[in-house]
Amino acid sequence: MPPRLPRLALAAPLAGILLASMLVAAPASAHPGSTSPSPPSFDDVTVHDPSIVTSGEDIWIFGSHGASAHTTDLMSWEQHTVDLSQNADNALFDDIYTELAETFEWARTSTLWASDVIQLPDGRFAMYYNACEGSSPRSALGLATSAAVDGPYENQGILLKSGMAGESENPGETYDARVHPNAVDPDAFFDAKGNMWMVYGSYSGGIRILKMDKTTGLPLPGQGYGKHLVGGNHSRIEAPTIQYDAATGYYYLYLSFGGLDVSGGYDVRVARSKKPDGPYLDAAGNDMAAVKADASQPLFDDASIQPYGTKLMGGHLFARELGDPGSGAGVGYVSPGHTSWYKDAAGRMFLIFHARFPGTGELHQVRVHQMWMNTDGWPVVSPMRYAGETARRVSALDVIGEWDLVRPSKDITATPAVSGEVQLTLLGTVRGAASGTWRLTGANTATLKLDGEVYRGRFVPIWDPMLNAWSTGFTAVSQSGKSVWAKKDPLRLPNRIVRAVADDIDLGDTSAVTADLALPTTGTKGTKISWTSSAPSVVTATGAVTRPGIGEPDATATLTATVRLGIFTQRRTYPVTVIARTPAAEVGSWSFENDLAEREGRFPASATTGARIDLPGTDAAFVADGVAGSALHLDGTAGVRLPDGLISSRTYSVALWLRPEQLTAYTTAFFAAASPDSWVSLVPQGHAGVGGSTMLWSGANWYDAGTGVSLPVNEWSHVAFVVDNGRADVYVNGALRFTGTGFPDAVGSPSVISAIGVNWWDAPFQGDVDELTVWSSALSAQEVAALAER
Repeated sequence: MPPRLPRLALAAPLAGILLASMLVAAPASAHPGSTSPSPPSFDDVTVHDPSIVTSGEDIWIFGSHGASAHTTDLMSWEQHTVDLSQNADNALFDDIYTELAETFEWARTSTLWASDVIQLPDGRFAMYYNACEGSSPRSALGLATSAAVDGPYENQGILLKSGMAGESENPGETYDARVHPNAVDPDAFFDAKGNMWMVYGSYSGGIRILKMDKTTGLPLPGQGYGKHLVGGNHSRIEAPTIQYDAATGYYYLYLSFGGLDVSGGYDVRVARSKKPDGPYLDAAGNDMAAVKADASQPLFDDASIQPYGTKLMGGHLFARELGDPGSGAGVGYVSPGHTSWYKDAAGRMFLIFHARFPGTGELHQVRVHQMWMNTDGWPVVSPMRYAGETARRVSALDVIGEWDLVRPSKDITATPAVSGEVQLTLLGTVRGAASGTWRLTGANTATLKLDGEVYRGRFVPIWDPMLNAWSTGFTAVSQSGKSVWAKKDPLRLPNRIVRAVADDIDLGDTSAVTADLALPTTGTKGTKISWTSSAPSVVTATGAVTRPGIGEPDATATLTATVRLGIFTQRRTYPVTVIARTPAAEVGSWSFENDLAEREGRFPASATTGARIDLPGTDAAFVADGVAGSALHLDGTAGVRLPDGLISSRTYSVALWLRPEQLTAYTTAFFAAASPDSWVSLVPQGHAGVGGSTMLWSGANWYDAGTGVSLPVNEWSHVAFVVDNGRADVYVNGALRFTGTGFPDAVGSPSVISAIGVNWWDAPFQGDVDELTVWSSALSAQEVAALAER
């Protein structure tokens, strides 16, 4: 076979449990004479939609937008090529835009989607590239080959097109996106007999499979789009990849359901078949060929498809409570998906995919998890990323105790499945957030019955990043196709828990408070926190802050926290200084009276840009019917670069009038950045996570301040935001539409750059802008309301 390998009881009696403990788990350090793996070291990369192939000792991934990376251990990755929008001089081709000119022209785009690379029997590497227009299934899928895995690749031509008006690739049939596939997301593989296949497809008419010529890498003639496997009527199913497992004799079709962004609810599902071209069934026995959206429903009808497929992974959070080890909200994924698989020389299997993360917006990275087959012949995936572990026998001592349990539903949802606490007892019972029984069935295999549903899987060693230590995890799937993940909690005494909670309380910088404080009232393991204040007129026991007026001195108080768990208590005190209000301090103002001059002459005139903040522009354009006099007009291809250093502290205000001609998600109206990784953006149309409303956005310490309202097109609206030492207020037409704390200090630097209508990434603003003013102070609600009057 050609080298694609690397893609390659329930309530047990007490005596039985004690006997099993002699056979069974976990960190190997629990066993005399054995050692745990060393603490892992990770080097992460960004390759969206990764597809894996090997070349010698190197393991490579290729993905969307021309990105690629490689590793030798699945932990420390090295970026090879990046997104074409970051560097159009892509090393995989001598000249990618010349080589693939026909593809880009057909798909009406300047980027690629999910590429796949496989090694052919003659040693050449075959890259199946593809490009899509994006808002439609107008796509082209082609083949390029190279003698070396890292290129340069030479184009062999387009294999399939989709989205055309007229006859499709199926002779005599007019292209219909409800029936015919979107020609993207290819995955080529060899079956058990050495025959070559390619599975592909996304949304539209579903997933298809083609027989391939392994000598040329081309589809065998006369197949058109190939055989239908799953999906249709624009159902959100994509990213197919197929693995053959000799031990079970099944072909496993991995799929991603939902949308790939933070609000899309991407998840990973699997079905299996005895033949590479199906039929593929899920764990409940459903034929996936019948799974498609309801044609009578609106596009992307998730309700019709979400009951199907064996769900292995989705958005989830192993939640961290106050006093728990680690930091932040916990550990988990947002919209994990677009998988590939790999099997190493030792027979270990891995799932490779991209994931987003809680609280980090659209930032994505590659992740690798080890996986195994359960006793029913279904893959189960480790609850934590691969860190060099090898599954081994576990002991009952590694099982008995408290666990954090995640049980995702079958729904396609952007709401993460949040962990709950359960206890696995010596008598084989499960209690807490779920109830039932557990039973070890082998060296590390087990069966759990949770709330009446039977799950079969494994106890496995994991590296727990919250503990920063090796621990034990559990992974399983049920006979109805649901997954469960768990990780074991360390045993801690109550007095130490109370101390940990008290030490973990963090009110931030309380030396210059301007907004209400968030005072925690609970901690881990049921701890309670009560508060008192030495000066309730300054800050109350609930954290409400009253600022002194302009000209008055700053005020001080002391907050005291008392942490209790049973008979144990701990106290901590926090001095608080509340800053008096200050008069408005204007930094710069632009009226756009047929020029880009700052109104008071404090800065040189601003300059136009191209479609990105760092590209040169041409002459500025203006309209006569501004809010007051003329106004700046932006046509959707350009912006204005403002003077550097407009925002240089943690307190600032920005106000402007906007009259959008059209609204596009992520497009900025006002943008300020200390770097491409640290910025704030006023977005007239936010992402789906805020319902598309106007929002104040910050990255990469992501913060979404959605207003719940949308700006009308072709009408003037006043928008302002005030950031004051971590508090953010956003106003639309003088009304407060968002207020919140914890806003990141993303732009407090004298070198901050600012712009109107453009950033480094997104489509420029199209419409008119007038009366922009920036202050180095926090405007009051009354001052903002006055600015919004016409």
